[in-house]
Amino acid sequence: MRSRIMAMVVVACLGCCVAAAQETAEKAKAININWNKTVIVSKSTPTLQVVTNPMLNPGSPIHDGAFAALKMLGADYVRFVPWLPYPKIAVAELQPPTADHTSWDFTYIDPVTKDFLAATEGHSTIMNFSTIPAWMFKTDKPVTYPEDPNQVFWNYTQGKELRDPSGKELGDYYARLVSWFTKGGFTDENGKRHESGYHYKFPYWEVLNEIDFEHQMTPEQYTERYDAIVSAIHRVSPETKFIGLALAAPSANPKYFEYFLNAKNHRPGIPLDYVSFHFYATPALDEGPDGWEHTFFNQADGFLGVTRYILSIRDRLSPETKIDTDELGVILPTDGVEIRASKALPDHIPHRYWNAAAALYAYLFAELSKMGVDVIGESQLVGYPSQFPSVSMVDYNNGKPNARCWVLKMILENFHPGDRLATTMPPSGDDEGQPYVQGFVTPQGRRILLVNRSNAEETTTVPAGFEHAHFATVDEATGDDSPRTGALSGPHLTLAPFAVTVLKAE
Repeated sequence: MRSRIMAMVVVACLGCCVAAAQETAEKAKAININWNKTVIVSKSTPTLQVVTNPMLNPGSPIHDGAFAALKMLGADYVRFVPWLPYPKIAVAELQPPTADHTSWDFTYIDPVTKDFLAATEGHSTIMNFSTIPAWMFKTDKPVTYPEDPNQVFWNYTQGKELRDPSGKELGDYYARLVSWFTKGGFTDENGKRHESGYHYKFPYWEVLNEIDFEHQMTPEQYTERYDAIVSAIHRVSPETKFIGLALAAPSANPKYFEYFLNAKNHRPGIPLDYVSFHFYATPALDEGPDGWEHTFFNQADGFLGVTRYILSIRDRLSPETKIDTDELGVILPTDGVEIRASKALPDHIPHRYWNAAAALYAYLFAELSKMGVDVIGESQLVGYPSQFPSVSMVDYNNGKPNARCWVLKMILENFHPGDRLATTMPPSGDDEGQPYVQGFVTPQGRRILLVNRSNAEETTTVPAGFEHAHFATVDEATGDDSPRTGALSGPHLTLAPFAVTVLKAE
């Protein structure tokens, strides 16, 4: 009797397992990729930006880990931005010159810049000393700044009108700054020589940053200042190419693109090599992971629509100009609370957030690649409490790369310009409740990028030939460690919430 009951239990259990397997198979609809139909041949390079702050200074507890992560990535077109919150780290001449004195000082600028250039040696960089000396602008009174180079100061970029409207003073500042790093030094306004001994190459220079916010420049003002800076830098570094605009809110005013990309509005011979613009998803203060899965990706789709109209303006006015989306990420609303706080607040960002933000970048990389965007930059190497912690790609507690960094590394290792993006349909014919999927045909074989945009597990069925594919995955379980790797053992693949996976066919 007992044996008969046990047999019935076993049969029942097997039936449940079979039913569960059938249910999984039904739910896991197959990925549909037409490997013979190409959407576009990629010309996109994934990369990141590095913004200076005290956590990158020598002696910082995460200095070594941050620059090790940057070197490990081995990216090209890495953007370097000494930025306004720390004037002594960003501005080389903080006081106006007089007849007998200049204030040129690279004491706090050189160490981080040299560490950056060492970590990116052998790879292209985009230099952007974005902060104009405040004394060059007309202001009611001189702009003061902290004596402590590591004390944050958010009110440095005052004034809208240059005291020298010709732009010569502005251009000369940047020519000397570039000469410091590329020509071994420069001669200042009083004829005194300043020696650096540096002979770096600057293949790309981006002209200012978020000019729609910083000094609130009009399209006309920015174009005049761009021309003055480019003309001056070109005289000392003729091989440098230039990137313009770097808009914070590219959807707000199309005139920036209409005016800047029209060569008739520039001095003769001024190059329009690239334009750049930014996107950050911004959830509500009370949103958690269930909200992020909608907010992050819905806002990303809006940004992709904006990118399409920018491309159409570019194609009409200056088709040879390339596109650089060099700040892509998320800024949590709590970052704004921390900026206004008098001291750093306790760490409060849940670990799954890093996976959600990483998934957002992976999605944007694939979609922007399909549009032919040239440079796709994640923001940024290091943020930390009181300094936009949610944009960090390095764990500001231990200096290790976080999920955002590892997803970029995974993309850098697997996808390159020249790959063919294959026509790819969502598993169910629409993308609701399904992983995002994009097939690539690379010189090393067929590969699939999968992004779970949901705060729940998602299961799909891989195409024929991928049943035993090698995989690399970044998800919450990988933490701050490198991607988990292995091989599939069947046609079904389950992705953890906000996981990013790359499949490689055998």
